Amino acid sequence: MSFSLSDADPQPSFILDSSAKTLQSNLAADRLWQENGLTGPSATLPTNTQALVTASLTQARAIEDVEARINDTILLWTFVPCLETSEVMARGRDATNDVLNRDQAIRSNRLYRVITENTTDLISRHAPDGRFIDATQASWRLLGYWPEELRGRLLEDIFQSDSSMRQLTETRNRLRDDGYATMTLDLTHRDGSKRWFEIASRAIRETYTGAVVEVVSVSRDITARVASEDNNRRLADELARTARLAALGELASSIAHEMNQPLATIVNFASASQRYLKNARTHPEHLERVDDGLEKIIHHANRASEVIKHLRAFLRKGRKRTAEVQLNETLTKVAQLCQWEADKHDVEIICTPADSKPTIIADQVLLEQVLINLIRNGMEANMEARAAQGASAGSRLMLSASINSEGETLIDVTDEGPGLDDQEIRKMFQPFYTNKPQGLGLGLSMSRSIIEGFGGFLDARPASNGGLTLTCRFPTAPAHKRIPSTETAPDE
Repeated sequence: MSFSLSDADPQPSFILDSSAKTLQSNLAADRLWQENGLTGPSATLPTNTQALVTASLTQARAIEDVEARINDTILLWTFVPCLETSEVMARGRDATNDVLNRDQAIRSNRLYRVITENTTDLISRHAPDGRFIDATQASWRLLGYWPEELRGRLLEDIFQSDSSMRQLTETRNRLRDDGYATMTLDLTHRDGSKRWFEIASRAIRETYTGAVVEVVSVSRDITARVASEDNNRRLADELARTARLAALGELASSIAHEMNQPLATIVNFASASQRYLKNARTHPEHLERVDDGLEKIIHHANRASEVIKHLRAFLRKGRKRTAEVQLNETLTKVAQLCQWEADKHDVEIICTPADSKPTIIADQVLLEQVLINLIRNGMEANMEARAAQGASAGSRLMLSASINSEGETLIDVTDEGPGLDDQEIRKMFQPFYTNKPQGLGLGLSMSRSIIEGFGGFLDARPASNGGLTLTCRFPTAPAHKRIPSTETAPDE
């Protein structure tokens, strides 16, 4: 029996003798080498065709799936021996797609193995009831179980806390309804340590019914993150406590600073009244000055009480004692309150009310306290400049109210002191910044906060006379926004 080839066969075929010489080829074989520009039919065969022919004849068996590549085509050859004629039929099959798919599958499997064997996260497969089907090697490090130990075990056997049971039930419901779910669970590692896991799961459904047939989960150990968050919360609590203590200290310093002014004034009036009282027998007219001094002592003592009450109310939440304030009257009153101290230091207060009668919505007592603070700072600046110049003549301090072209209401306090440069002006409103040896650095900071609480702004600029001008600026409020007088609750 000898081989015969058919030109109707779509696969290339050859009949070879024992020396691998081509005796016959079919039409598909001829077309193959001609279309690919090869030198002859033998160029389509594997490079070791001679050895394959010899092995097939000597071993009396067919040799299958021998690969040969021709340009982009991959052929798998089968060598079938005929022992009677010492011939071999070589028949090829185009297996390009099969080989490429196999190579891709091998690469994918290799990549999958590299990822699953080296990832720090646990990748696991589960039955719909939660039983482990398979797991990656990370299960030993994260759970204390090898993959072989987990197969067939329920999730509830690993995550045993009450909260975990509840979350597992909720997660199964979400997987059934949405197909995806995440949860954060705590568990006890096999070595006894407590761990926290963040688990993301996705359901794999049956094509036609949509039923969940398998669940794939990725579990990540977030124990370090949870510990860090707990530490951050603890630090935040400590920071909040520190902030409360700092606020308490600043409030105490602010009240002490604001109380210093009326107390110093009371001491001055008391001392003056005491001197007048000693000379009252020889100078009866001094009794009127004593009476005047005692009235002012009472006034400033009450004022100190009001300052504390209003300052605490200002710093606390709630309604404030705000009302419509006539600025011209306030300026005149403040100038009178500071007149005794101005006379003592030979400072002339020049009060210039506005031509109109401007009003703002503010707390009368706190506004007066701010202006008194600004005036006293100005008088101290005047005395500092006179001491530096060695001058004995008096100085002036200008207090004025006006409305600018933009409709803003301004209160200016201008001194004849040494002035400040731009850098010092930027720093002067910062808490605890002061260039006075005995100063706390809170007066201007508190004054700016109070003015801002009224919707205004306190700023400073160099004056034309070389001193400094402090300006309280209040935007014009529309008539429909003006509010009636309001007061804080009695317990404030």
